Amino acid sequence: MRRRLILLVAATTCLVLIAFLVPLALLIRQVTEDRAVGRADDVLQAIVPQIGTSDPASLALTVEGLPLPVSVFPPDGPVLGQAAERTPAVRLAQLTARSFTVDTDAGREIVVPVLSGGKTYVLRTVVPADRLTSGVARSWLVLAGLGLALVALGLVVADRLARSIVAPIADLSAVSHRLARAELTARAGPGGPREVREVATALNHLAGRIQDLLREEREQVADLSHRLRTPLTALRLEAESLRDEDEAARVSAAADSIERAVTAVIQQARRRGGDRAPAADATAVVAARVAFWTVLAEDTDREVRRELPSAPLPVALPADDLAAALDALLGNVFAHTPDGTGLAVSLAARPGGGAVLTVTDSGPGFPAEASRRGSSGSGSTGLGLDIARRAAEAGGGALHVGAAPGGGAEVRLELAAALTRS
Repeated sequence: MRRRLILLVAATTCLVLIAFLVPLALLIRQVTEDRAVGRADDVLQAIVPQIGTSDPASLALTVEGLPLPVSVFPPDGPVLGQAAERTPAVRLAQLTARSFTVDTDAGREIVVPVLSGGKTYVLRTVVPADRLTSGVARSWLVLAGLGLALVALGLVVADRLARSIVAPIADLSAVSHRLARAELTARAGPGGPREVREVATALNHLAGRIQDLLREEREQVADLSHRLRTPLTALRLEAESLRDEDEAARVSAAADSIERAVTAVIQQARRRGGDRAPAADATAVVAARVAFWTVLAEDTDREVRRELPSAPLPVALPADDLAAALDALLGNVFAHTPDGTGLAVSLAARPGGGAVLTVTDSGPGFPAEASRRGSSGSGSTGLGLDIARRAAEAGGGALHVGAAPGGGAEVRLELAAALTRS
C-alpha cells in the first residue's frame, strides 16, 4: 500500500509538471527569439534617420560600427556596410515597400525598406541561429532541475503520508497476530485516519470481549471442583464401607484419580496464556500409566507389550496433560476392541529432541477421520483422539492416526523437546 501511494503521487506530480513545464519551456524559447529579433530591429531603426541625409561614406562608417552585420541596399549603386547579395526578401521589400522576416540556414533574415527622396533603400541584417537560442538550453536545464526537485519533494511528502497511514495498519496486524497467539492483553493504539482508528477500537473491544468470555469459561470450569466434591466424598465413603480391602483400595484410587484429573483441568483452565507449561519426563509418566492400565488389561485377558527407554525423555508438555493423552488412547483401545485384543506402547527419542509415543492394537482399527473432534462410530463422545491431538500440538508436536503394520490401529504422538531455562 505504501509503495502504491508513492507511485500514485509520483505519477500525479510528473503529469502536473509536464503540463506546466513543457509550455513554459516553449515560451522561454519564443521569448528568447523575439528578444533577439527585437534587438536587431532596434539596430536597424537606429540608422533609419541617416538614410538619405548622410553621404554614402558616412553611412558606411556608421553601419560598420553597429553590433550586428547590417547591409544597406540603395536603389542603385553598391551595397553599403556588410557585403551581401540581393536576396529575394530584399528585392521583394524594394518592390512592395514592406518589411519581411525570413528564416534561413544562417539564421533569421530581417529586411526593412526606407523611403527617402522618392527612392527605396532596404536595410538588411541576419540574426545568427545561436543568438536566437542563446540561454535557452540553460533555462531548460534549470526547469528540469526544478521539476526533479519537485518530484523528489513530492515523493518525500508521499512517503511521510504513506507511513502515517500504513504504520497504524501494521500495528493492527501485529496486534491481531499477538491475539492469535493468545496474548489477550495486546491492544492497538489509536492512530492514523479515522477509519483505521475505528478498526483499532473495534479490535480492542473484541479482545476485551474475548477476555471476558474466557474468564467466565474458566470460572465455570472451576466450579466443577465444588460440584464434584460431594459425589467424590460419597464415593470414598462407599469405598471405605467395602469389606474387601483390595476392592476398597481400587475404588479409592479411582476416586483420587478423578479428583486429580478434575484438578488438572481446573489448573489448565486458569493458567494464563503467557505462562509456559512445565516440562515432564515422558519415560516416567508413560511407565506409570502403562502400569496402571496393565492391571485392567490382565482382567480382560489383554497382552500388553511395552518398549520404554531407560533414560529420561523431557518433553514440552505437563505430566498431567501427557498422562491424560495416554489415558485417552489406551481408553479407546479398551472401549472399542473386544476383550483379549493385545496392545503395545512404545516410547522412543525423537530426532532433534523430544519423544515419539506410539500406541498400537490388533483390533479392527478405525478410519482416519476418527481423529476429528466429536467423530465416533461407537456411540462415544469422540473426544479421546482429540484430547491426544490437542496435547500433542500443545507440546509442539502432532498426532498421526493410521493402520498398524500387522493390522489394527496405530496412533503416534510426537512431542517436542522441553526448552532449557537459561
